[in-house]
Amino acid sequence: MRTTQRKGDIAKAQAVATFTRLGFDVSMLLTESAAYDLIVDDGDNLWRVQVKFIGGSYVDLRRIHSNSQGYVVKKTVAKSYDWLYVLKADGSEYVIKRCLTGSAYTPRETDKITESWPNGKAPALNPGEA
Repeated sequence: MRTTQRKGDIAKAQAVATFTRLGFDVSMLLTESAAYDLIVDDGDNLWRVQVKFIGGSYVDLRRIHSNSQGYVVKKTVAKSYDWLYVLKADGSEYVIKRCLTGSAYTPRETDKITESWPNGKAPALNPGEA
């Protein structure tokens, strides 16, 4: 198994654990063809969550996978997910409450998940509120 795939698996497992600990119901997809990795249910809304692992300071927003002809790189399409969950190598977790379509993003302190999230000062539940 590739190292990058293993890191993605670790991030997805951590996202499931964190969202569950915070009181959300979490659904996992049966396929890998969607532009998101998880569905998070807050009791009123369903949120499509893209999961990323980063070892450095920024998130590569492109989706990269391989097929029989090599690697395929796809840019994120607007509205393809609702939240971006990021796990940094140091264990810090972030939720960016909107779909990002650029090539990279550096998580901010205001995106960080804390024990009080979603009721504290961390990201609001509604995507698009910046």
